Amino acid sequence: SVFELVTATFAAEDYQLREDWRRRESCLHADQVLCDVDATNFLAAVTLLASYKRNQRDEGAVSCKRRDVLKLSLDDYRANADAIEKGLRQAAKLLASERVYDTRALPYTTQLVPLAAICAWLGARFDEEPIRRKLARWYWCGVFGELYGGASESRMSYDLPQVVAWVDGGAEPRTVRDSTFAPTRLLTLRTRLSAAYKGLAALLIQVGCPDFLSGDSIDLNLYFDEAVDIHHIFPRAWCERQQLAASKWNCVVNKAPLTSRTNRILSGDAPSLYLSRLERTHQVTEARLDELLSNHCIDPACLRADDFDGFFIDRARRLLDLIERATGRPVAGRDSEEVSREFGGKLIVEEIL
Repeated sequence: SVFELVTATFAAEDYQLREDWRRRESCLHADQVLCDVDATNFLAAVTLLASYKRNQRDEGAVSCKRRDVLKLSLDDYRANADAIEKGLRQAAKLLASERVYDTRALPYTTQLVPLAAICAWLGARFDEEPIRRKLARWYWCGVFGELYGGASESRMSYDLPQVVAWVDGGAEPRTVRDSTFAPTRLLTLRTRLSAAYKGLAALLIQVGCPDFLSGDSIDLNLYFDEAVDIHHIFPRAWCERQQLAASKWNCVVNKAPLTSRTNRILSGDAPSLYLSRLERTHQVTEARLDELLSNHCIDPACLRADDFDGFFIDRARRLLDLIERATGRPVAGRDSEEVSREFGGKLIVEEIL
């Protein structure tokens, strides 16, 4: 592996890289969102930052490809490793503010490499609110543009200098400009295997997503103390009895983060039935329950009428609104013929008033 080769190189200079990494790994993995950061990710981030510093002196291109990591000098490692470790912790802080708390909810581990290098370069400026807003926007553009899947070393290499320049008033980085999200992508987001699926779950938690039963926001404490997962809003059993298309009822549009206890109360019943049960058995008033549903980007009237088609169009529109706000990019094609055909209507406000 790259790490083994760099370890051997540094050993020739009497430096024990493995021991150094074990110490850093223990500190970093104490934060659950950083648990998948491995030695190779760390070396890539150090190499990226070191090459950027050299680039600022007109001494080469910014890069962190395998060959660049293998050329990493011990001096460059020593000069940048502490900054990258701190940068990763700052990255974790940014992710927590965006409601991404652990590796299960993290869309891309690879995106942490440039984010750590950016944070390391910014230093104390990381805590400035306008800068954090731009970093968050860049992050979500990478997630919903699905730009950090597969080989991404080239993107890392231009994201670091471009994001830093953007923070200082320059042009938008390419990752922001490249980010696009097709409305029909919602129909194929079904599991946590996709970055955009995880991203939408985080955005929903950002806007509140109170539990239907307790009314507690699914925030940091609830997320770690309770069994929270993504569950169907119109239950699977009910949808199958109605012979609805699985492409609709099993996609992210019909899912919400809820506690396992609440999901058991929903059972396989029609929404009108489980809402009535929540009100009758668990003393949740109709007005309060409608408020909780609205905070999940759900139209309560559609649920109370068991109107799956109306719910589906309305919630898809609201989810696209969340993506637009997070990325600062418009979602094109919301009123296209394809969208009308696949969703049963256009995903624009005028169509659902």
